[in-house]
Amino acid sequence: MPDVTIPADLLPADGRFGSGPTKVRPEALEALARRATDFMGTSHRQMPVKLVVAEMRNGIAELLRAPDGYEIICGNGGSTGFWDAAVFGLIENKSHHLSFGEFGSKFGKAVSMAPHLEEPSVSASDMGTHPPLEPVHGVDAICYTHNETSTGVMLDPARVSTGDQLMMVDATSAAGGLMFDANATDVYYFAPQKALASDGGLWIALVSPAAVERIEQIAASGRYIPPSLNLKTALDNSRKDQTYNTPALATVFLTAQTVNWFNENGGLSWSAGRSATSAETLYSWASASDAAEPFVQIESQRSKVVATIDFDESIDADTLDGVLRANGILDVNGYRKLGRNQLRIGMFPAIDPADTRALTACLDYCIERLG
Repeated sequence: MPDVTIPADLLPADGRFGSGPTKVRPEALEALARRATDFMGTSHRQMPVKLVVAEMRNGIAELLRAPDGYEIICGNGGSTGFWDAAVFGLIENKSHHLSFGEFGSKFGKAVSMAPHLEEPSVSASDMGTHPPLEPVHGVDAICYTHNETSTGVMLDPARVSTGDQLMMVDATSAAGGLMFDANATDVYYFAPQKALASDGGLWIALVSPAAVERIEQIAASGRYIPPSLNLKTALDNSRKDQTYNTPALATVFLTAQTVNWFNENGGLSWSAGRSATSAETLYSWASASDAAEPFVQIESQRSKVVATIDFDESIDADTLDGVLRANGILDVNGYRKLGRNQLRIGMFPAIDPADTRALTACLDYCIERLG
């Protein structure tokens, strides 16, 4: 590893730029520490915890500008767990999937293994792009990611459903960091360890009345559903401000802290605005650099929360990542399965845009010495 020491006056105040788990604000951790004896290590069925779950659910509904009749439900397991729950409790017969990265493709694969469902239809595109979001006939759910964490591709939600089709949007790395119209979705689901600056182990979903009706209809149909994946159970428990089984209490608390911070400062327009500012800084830097360029070529498809930056062959991205890590700039390594000479940089709302500007100065400093 080259011995490169970045001058202290160039370094960001906080060097965490991971794509998930991502930066947790020290202020939120300090608030959690103050609840060490009356919240942590207590029953999730009792009022002190239920009040924080209610605070989290109500805050998310406000942040995402939930339309009338939409509800916030939650359960354990993260977005991967939610895929399994959706296989049992939201897809009636056949679904359609857009595949343009690791996470969207995984949901489609989970559906294809379900013996009670038809083989899903899939629209795929080259990495670094997304396929068109278009109406599809013969399916009861259309599924895609708002932001593909693995490739840095963004696809704004739009309603193209016909009849009783559900629009199901994986927002794991988008919720809280990207603007969207909730009316364009029926199920907007995510985990809080990315844009919501919390820890993992929880899934959260904004669900429309149509999605609630589908959950209740399937639950009443006699289909076998494992109890821990039963969305009707999750719906019933969420309405009581609790989860079916014990959640990670720290995750719930930290999520509520972040959501409150967003809402107190202006809501989604403020939090997404911070990410957009960081994105403008980073993509402008990459476009002007002789050694780097944005991986996603179509500007409208470039994520504002996860940037993938390709580097010239004269700069080894893994070596650059190692030098940055040695200087306290963490988790900017590229997504391994993509197999490119690139860095992947989180630009979530908790990351100060000033730190993103500092990162570009650090990149210039390192590139000059490694090239």
